[in-house]
Amino acid sequence: MQPEYSNCEFDLNRVLDDLNFKGFSLIDQLHPLSLMQKLTNECTQHLNAFREAQIQNGVVSQIRSDHILWIDDQLPIAQQHIDVLHALGQEINRAFYTGIQNIEAHYARYNAGEFYALHRDNPQKKNHRVISSVYYLHQTWQDSWGGQLRLEDKNGEWHIIQPRPNRLVIFQSDLLHEVLMSHQQRLSITAWLRSASSAWSS
Repeated sequence: MQPEYSNCEFDLNRVLDDLNFKGFSLIDQLHPLSLMQKLTNECTQHLNAFREAQIQNGVVSQIRSDHILWIDDQLPIAQQHIDVLHALGQEINRAFYTGIQNIEAHYARYNAGEFYALHRDNPQKKNHRVISSVYYLHQTWQDSWGGQLRLEDKNGEWHIIQPRPNRLVIFQSDLLHEVLMSHQQRLSITAWLRSASSAWSS
């Protein structure tokens, strides 16, 4: 289908079916290439503002080594991506009554040798994250460069997801996952679709 809320073209029914049966879905070629290029440019223009990612209470954890830049109104191109996620979140609400209300997001940079070990984005369902998403910004990527998302679906099966350019991955925030070590600089936007209370049930 052609969503009215963007210039994207993807099969919304397939995405919702994937979420229902597997807990995750992939959308390739999410944005027009012109928008992807603008997002990449905005990200790279601010690389000097990225900070080492932190886990809890400002303490840097050894389970991750990426660098991030939180997205706010000073990053207007990224807001266009977030607008698409808002609209997709409303479709997920209609299908699953998840109560998604807002989005938090950051640009992410994995340098060569960086990773994020196994974790859940919503442990004990305490932070209201319902759906996690990763959108890959780099212009080219080779499988040998690593940086894959390794994800356990809601049926207990493991998947290795390649960080293809212009690919969006969405998945339930309570699913176990990791980012394998990258051997090249890997750029992305990570975002969480959040509810007033964590309503998703596996």
